Amino acid sequence: MPVSQLSLRPLVAPPFTAPSARPFVVHTARDLGKITPLARLPESRRFEMQVVASVLPFRVNQYVIDELIDWDEAPDDPIFQLVFPQRGMLDDAHFDEVAALIKREAGKDELDGAIARIRADLNPHPAGQMELNMPRDADGAPIEGLQHKYRETVLFFPSQGQTCHSYCSFCFRWAQFVGDKSLRIASSEAETLRRYLAVHPDVSDLLLTGGDPMVMKTAHLARYIEPLLSPALAHVQTLRIGTKALSFWPQRFLDEEGDALLRLLERLTRAGKQVALMAHYNHWRELDTATAREAIRRVRDTGAVIRAQGPLLAHINDDPAVWARLWREQVRLGIQPYYLFVERDTGARQYFEVPLERVWRVYREAMQQVSGVARTARGPSMSAGPGKVEVQGVTEVAGEKVFALRFIQGRNPDWVQRPFFARYDPEATWLDQLRPAFGETKWFWQDEYAARWGAA
Repeated sequence: MPVSQLSLRPLVAPPFTAPSARPFVVHTARDLGKITPLARLPESRRFEMQVVASVLPFRVNQYVIDELIDWDEAPDDPIFQLVFPQRGMLDDAHFDEVAALIKREAGKDELDGAIARIRADLNPHPAGQMELNMPRDADGAPIEGLQHKYRETVLFFPSQGQTCHSYCSFCFRWAQFVGDKSLRIASSEAETLRRYLAVHPDVSDLLLTGGDPMVMKTAHLARYIEPLLSPALAHVQTLRIGTKALSFWPQRFLDEEGDALLRLLERLTRAGKQVALMAHYNHWRELDTATAREAIRRVRDTGAVIRAQGPLLAHINDDPAVWARLWREQVRLGIQPYYLFVERDTGARQYFEVPLERVWRVYREAMQQVSGVARTARGPSMSAGPGKVEVQGVTEVAGEKVFALRFIQGRNPDWVQRPFFARYDPEATWLDQLRPAFGETKWFWQDEYAARWGAA
């Protein structure tokens, strides 16, 4: 049945009336001087933002500026920190180099060369994204736009979805947005995706990611996901769509184009597919607008589920009260808390990272403040090369203070749920800074990881 002939389930609340028609207006680094509220900040701070935005991607839309940021609290406001560049996002040497070039009005080639070198120093593709995760065809060539790290799940990067309504300043996919094709993962070949899924019957989940697939027109999105309705892809039972649109542009789900999108999602759920919006939330403020809540309700009316995930970040949400309020509000709105991540080892990590022990304590204290239905958020989780490693806590075993760890997901499924232990290190912020406990010299998975995937 054509999408246009399907109707959404009856609304469970009165139809939403938008306070006003809001056009999508976006600002990039070239527009920093035109964003009116920034005039409140000192000129020196605005220059710092210009320097950082020359290296790391910057994009914000008017909805975020008008509805989500408390400008009386800027620059300390958490949403301001989430979307606007800050000096600490670059180390002093990198910042000073770019600042000097801008001040003396260096030529484009000189400035671009320095920026490219600095970006290369920021680990643009962590956890083996380019080397280990991209499958290869029969001739050994990488299949563009695909990642297949875990047996059951394939990631696809539709080329039309490799931007976002606004950019998160911490984003581990920042390299997708800087205009360097050598750093970009993307494909417009829907048939390539269909063929790959058809010959991999172990794959149960397809994750469309980006960027944000929700920036795409519904007709483009349909090209990639309608093939899931064919008998040849019956084994792919779950469609996940990674998105920040429910926070950064909830209007995506409300207008005529939104109606078409919701009918498409409903078509899949009625066919028996699990459709999950993997929504990125970093602060409860993102749930606070009438527009955001109406978008959530309309998505849920299609039969799709919304699962919420996000990293713990200095300057934004490194507070158990913030996470507890976020999870309680998500549950109230029918959203399932899914993951609390550790900030990844890329981009502006030095500004946002928090020691693992502190991350675990914030997670634990937040969990203590919510009921069981909100305790579905797994973590703290590090999305590292060998898999998703959960920090289960700090404890003492045989007289040694240790981190208790386990794999939530692994390149080898046999690693999943196996506990292992690291020496206690109060400063460690990532797996590669930890060392095995009890005098061991290697992790239990290390030799296999090196032998099968060629990774240290």
